[in-house]
Amino acid sequence: MKLKEIKRTALQAWSPAQQHPIYLAAGTSAQQLDATFSTNASLEIFELDLSDPTLAMKSCGSFSSPHRYHKLVWGPHGIEDQSLPSGVLIAGGENGNIILYDASKIIAGDSEVIISQSEKHTGPVRALDVNSFQTNLVASGGNESEIYIWDLNNLSSPMTPGPKTQPLEDISCVAWNRQVQHILASASPSGKASVWDLRKNDLIIKVSDHSNRMHCSGLAWNPEVATQLVLASEDDRMPVIQMWDLRFATSPLKVLESHTRGVLAIAWSEADPELLLSCGKDNRILCWNPNTAEVLYELPTSTQWCFDIQWCPRNPAVLSAAAFDGHISIYSIMGGSNDNAITLQAEQLSSSFGNMDPFGTGKMLPPLQLPQTATSQSTVTPLKKPPKWIRRPVGASFAFGGKLVTLDNIKPAAQQPQQTAAHVVHISQVVTETDFLDRSNQLQVTLTAGNFHEYCQNKTEAAQSEFEKTVWSFLKVNFEEDARGNYLELLGYKKEELALKVFLCLDQNLQSVNAPLHEPTIIPGARTQKPESQPSVGFTPPSMSRHLQWTLLVLNLNFVLMIPCLLFASDIDGLITQALLTGDYEAAVNLCLHDNRMADGIILAIAGGPELLAKTQKKYFTKTQSKISKLISAVVMKDWLDILETCDLQNWKEALAAVMTYAKPEEFSSLCGLLGSRLEATEDMALQAQACLCYICAGTVEQLVAYWAKAQDSSSPLALQELVEKVVVLQRAVLRAQGGVSPDMGALLAVKMNQYASLLASQGSLQTAISYLPTNTQQVTIYSSSLASPLPPPPSSAAAAVYPPQFMHPASSQPAAPPVISGPPQGGQPFSPPPLSSGVSFQHGGPGSPTAYLPPPVARASGIQTEPALFPASQRTGLVSYIYWRHTTGQKPFLLAKKNSNVVKYYYNLKQLHVSGFTLFCGLSQPLQSIPSEKITKKPIPEEHMVLKTTFEGLIQKCLAAASDPQTKRKLDDAHKRLEYLYDKLREQTLSPAIVGGLHSMARSIECRCYTDGLNIHTHIVSSSNFSETSAFMPVLKVVLTQANKLAV
Repeated sequence: MKLKEIKRTALQAWSPAQQHPIYLAAGTSAQQLDATFSTNASLEIFELDLSDPTLAMKSCGSFSSPHRYHKLVWGPHGIEDQSLPSGVLIAGGENGNIILYDASKIIAGDSEVIISQSEKHTGPVRALDVNSFQTNLVASGGNESEIYIWDLNNLSSPMTPGPKTQPLEDISCVAWNRQVQHILASASPSGKASVWDLRKNDLIIKVSDHSNRMHCSGLAWNPEVATQLVLASEDDRMPVIQMWDLRFATSPLKVLESHTRGVLAIAWSEADPELLLSCGKDNRILCWNPNTAEVLYELPTSTQWCFDIQWCPRNPAVLSAAAFDGHISIYSIMGGSNDNAITLQAEQLSSSFGNMDPFGTGKMLPPLQLPQTATSQSTVTPLKKPPKWIRRPVGASFAFGGKLVTLDNIKPAAQQPQQTAAHVVHISQVVTETDFLDRSNQLQVTLTAGNFHEYCQNKTEAAQSEFEKTVWSFLKVNFEEDARGNYLELLGYKKEELALKVFLCLDQNLQSVNAPLHEPTIIPGARTQKPESQPSVGFTPPSMSRHLQWTLLVLNLNFVLMIPCLLFASDIDGLITQALLTGDYEAAVNLCLHDNRMADGIILAIAGGPELLAKTQKKYFTKTQSKISKLISAVVMKDWLDILETCDLQNWKEALAAVMTYAKPEEFSSLCGLLGSRLEATEDMALQAQACLCYICAGTVEQLVAYWAKAQDSSSPLALQELVEKVVVLQRAVLRAQGGVSPDMGALLAVKMNQYASLLASQGSLQTAISYLPTNTQQVTIYSSSLASPLPPPPSSAAAAVYPPQFMHPASSQPAAPPVISGPPQGGQPFSPPPLSSGVSFQHGGPGSPTAYLPPPVARASGIQTEPALFPASQRTGLVSYIYWRHTTGQKPFLLAKKNSNVVKYYYNLKQLHVSGFTLFCGLSQPLQSIPSEKITKKPIPEEHMVLKTTFEGLIQKCLAAASDPQTKRKLDDAHKRLEYLYDKLREQTLSPAIVGGLHSMARSIECRCYTDGLNIHTHIVSSSNFSETSAFMPVLKVVLTQANKLAV
């Protein structure tokens, strides 16, 4: 890519790398004339300013010289000690003179710029080079094998590297070795190169091609390998570049053969030894990799030869080339485009004329029309390989799975330059959380082997706190046979102790002599109640009196009826006797309760039947107030929900023990979860911690995770490991209790499992991490619009709606069959169920999905009419019902219309939707009365919204023009018609400002052809607005945007 240009027929020299800003010196070339045939000579300095987009370079100084130059170099001598702030320019003249110029004075504009000069050579000085180790040493070459070594501090007495070579010939180039400071090489047009050792002051080796057709035009040393150099041939019969190694000087090491005519100049990059520039008579400038003889880059040049080419020492990507057409061009090998420069040049040309009439025609000039060039012609391809200065010497990066990837570019050994260096990438595993990984591996082994009981036992033994030991003990119970009995033992209620307590109470005529294990306040008798299945010690009470402990020793009803009734202790006794003799059990029971003879009343109620017994029990508990009456009431009435909602949380163990003993299998989980929720909501931290035990008993994994996430520091890997251990074990317990049915994973648990899996993956345990990822997270959410009839009420039990099914002993329950609805079948498409506002959701294809409950057509039973209460008589005609159903893709509103001679009849389709255990029916109205057609005059769309119609209809027309599929065209035609819904709402101005603003944003995206952004805006509008407001036209816009994106219009 061309960066700058200087219109000079001149030699060039870059400022040293130490100099900033970067300068380029241009001296008038000898034996060349420009188009003006001027014989004047000058030495100019230009500044390289890459921030300027123009091609011109700024001239910083100029010096009119009486000499023309064969060679020009710029050395750093004097920059370090600031004696020469910008270094020294060394020029080789036509008459054997060597002239030293102070570059800083030329830039400053001084007239006295010459430092020193010498005319030691007898002919033109065509070769100059500065020693890179001792910058005050300069080698020069002239005619008759003259080579001098100059000290810039004293030009009076130069030295020679050795005796002149024979036969005498011109020296075309000299070059100092880049690795050894006392080695100098020279070359002559005859094709021979000589290598001199200044310490020995003698010639040490000669290099020449056996073909004798090499005419050396260039010589350069390898910047890194001291024994390698390249020679360029300007002979058209042999346009090659030979790479020699002085250790094998019998033949060239490499031959670079891509030029078709002679090579005029070469330059080896100091920054990257794998970049070698060459220019030739074939008008080409090539960049080589000398190690592989491959052309890496070809610069775009003019149709003229380039006779000099040089790398910029300070900016390694920049080079300059001097051509015979009178231009010095500055290029970059990093590629790019010259379009900006071409356009700028054309604009300057156009602006120079302005709007004038230069030819006197009386007409204004038309705008300049530039030819449109192809992109491939103006874009220059970059190098085939990255240059060394932008390659990283080393690199490291962390990869997925805890992998650390490192690389290093090994520098090749100088003894083996021809071999390609091996590029090694190291991949290692980094583990930072060793304890976490070890415990995760232990858990994985347990999951594989299935020995959870042993795992829980080990965790219990290794627990650091008493509470932690209790938690693992509760988890272990899930894998034992009698889980409830073991839970009771962990709560402090052993069956043997409880049976002995009951026996002592009964043996002392129902008078409690021993205090319970704990003294509760609300349910004090919770620990004294013995469950039905527990064996007693030395005593077995009758099964008929199992609910109340004090009735275990009362006589049987048959024994009571045998009591003689002739004598009465009081009037009450007489009334009771009469009631019994007449068979009025209810009256007898009421008399007994009135006389506070509770035992007699309950025994008689048993004989009177279950209904009387229930009434009697209720009256008894209303009348009797004691410490244990509430517990007895719960045992008899089986109302444990009230106990759990009102008990003192300090007695949570008693409450949990009662649930363990008496709760039914289907309500056990919800009751345990309710108690856990109360404990979690309290402000007592000690009680809050006990909530997790209730969640373990209930098997509610999600609540356990929610509590643990709130109570623990989940940012620590070990804390997360603690949680996963408990959750996984509890999940397996639930799975075991439910007979292999895996419970659904909640959102919070999914988040924690994802976090845990990510942490495992970062430590390298990829297989383990995959096993913890959730597998069932997709749901279809159902939303609701207004329906003709209300939804069935929710279940009466609040607990049943909150907690999952109990997992310890799953109760078998059959779903109720949906009711049969009769009515006339309606035609049309299958109806999709309307959304529900209750937030109920179902899985695709599951028992609650619409496809699982689409009923077959049914016939209305005779005598059954449409329920009149749904619609008043005044509203049955003219009522139009829309039932909408939206899935993730969006569907049209369901509407059946039949046309018959300008009469439109609307019918309601009778369909059945079964969602979450109840059935919803809608659309039971009669056909509407005919509506006479009339011409409707529509309002105009407001001017500010006309852009919406123009944009949307224009996009549809573009899609129709690009579409070839008839089905696609039908979709677009239908979309064009249905967009009238949107235009009607714009006319009536019934859309909310948020929706209108979103539509305008979509229109702007369409104008920019950013259809993906338009679809994102569409999704935002649909998700954040009322569905009934946008359902008529938003699905249409989605279809149009999708087709436009697909057709790339």
